[in-house]
Amino acid sequence: MRTTMITRRNFLKAAGAAGAAGLLAACGGSGSSSAVSAPASVSTAPAEGDVSLSISWWGGESRHEAYNAAIDAFMQSHPSITVNPTFSAWTGWEDSMSTKFAGGVGEDVCQINWNWMYKYSSSAQTFMDLRDYADYIDFSQWDDAVVNTCFVADSQQAVPVSMTGRIFYWNMTTFNKAGLTDYPKTLDELYAAGETFLNVLGEDYYPLHLPGYDRMILMVFYLESVYGKNWADPATCTLNYTREEIATGFDFIRSLVEHHVLMPLPKYYGINGENLVYQSAEWITGKVAGFFEWDSSAPKYEDALDEANRPGFTVGDEIKFGDYNGGFTKLSMGLAITQTCQHPAEGAMLINYLLNEEEGAAIMGSACGLPASKSGLAAAEAAGAINPVVEEANKKIMSFCAFEHDPLFEDEMLKGVGTGVYQQVFDTMDYDNAPSEELVDLLLDGLESVGYIV
Repeated sequence: MRTTMITRRNFLKAAGAAGAAGLLAACGGSGSSSAVSAPASVSTAPAEGDVSLSISWWGGESRHEAYNAAIDAFMQSHPSITVNPTFSAWTGWEDSMSTKFAGGVGEDVCQINWNWMYKYSSSAQTFMDLRDYADYIDFSQWDDAVVNTCFVADSQQAVPVSMTGRIFYWNMTTFNKAGLTDYPKTLDELYAAGETFLNVLGEDYYPLHLPGYDRMILMVFYLESVYGKNWADPATCTLNYTREEIATGFDFIRSLVEHHVLMPLPKYYGINGENLVYQSAEWITGKVAGFFEWDSSAPKYEDALDEANRPGFTVGDEIKFGDYNGGFTKLSMGLAITQTCQHPAEGAMLINYLLNEEEGAAIMGSACGLPASKSGLAAAEAAGAINPVVEEANKKIMSFCAFEHDPLFEDEMLKGVGTGVYQQVFDTMDYDNAPSEELVDLLLDGLESVGYIV
């Protein structure tokens, strides 16, 4: 058993009640936040004289570079506005931001996850209604269905940066080494690839590796493909699956391990500890030849490969595991203005520059995913700033995935690296060989603890 794993009871005792409260309001509960509201004197008009703004985001190096370059260009064209950035990788980022939101010290402009509007601003207490700044943000550049993903608590709390979903990516250098000329397109081909890797390349080679959260997303993808319904009702967060149906999902994941498709978690963590997949020697050198990820994450996986394996990086196809097109799409991220921002008009100008204006959008390119803004996408394409891997993946995802996301699925108590319920459940599968019925119990307890109706 991994030393970092905690028991379900201890996990829920330590974190359950506190972590669940903020999201309950999204699904009919009474969650609240202690975020500090801006003084009533804040004006919707630009200030006279010099202004200082802050902005925060998470991401990898390519995203940091794009934001910083775009911010520099914005300040050159708006010399009275100084923008101070704060940024880091994802790990630990939400914990830091939640503390800032609660204390009323969040940055003026924030890159946010979709569920943050429900979790930290369920009554529109943390993020401003951007409709008040429509003079500075061109809302016509987003389709109604897309911009409405950020309309929560009767407030336009953010604008979309990009839409996303999950798809398979493969290292065809390793597949070719195994004698396979194509990537898997069916479940049978996936099983066959695992067995071929084992027989031809040896026990250290696998077509896929997925940690707990990623396994959960793939399991839901599979269940949606088979049963044709959302994981949960997006409005009420009522789980749509029976115990028996969820058990078939666990049987599916277990079958991938048994067919040598997925690297077992004890083996991976015994070598890599908590290192992410793209940071592992197995991925970099081609011993793990696939992953299932968001379209905007693909470049960091491709860039991590060594010179021998990078030419084989390939966007795969969505696998149709049943009669339906599984998989959900969602807002990848949005840009919001906090209620404590003293210069929201200038914040709106910065958002519009980054997402809608030709100069800013051309610099941002696809660093945050394929732009959801029509003018932003056109500017990035004209500048040759769209990563072709991101674009190919996004188009495949959006044309295939048919289901909706719910605001509780990504709660940090569930998806947290090393400690989340999803990780604990799949650790219990691989470390303890626990039966699927026991895994269902663990999962349902965790889901209920954050507000799902099960």
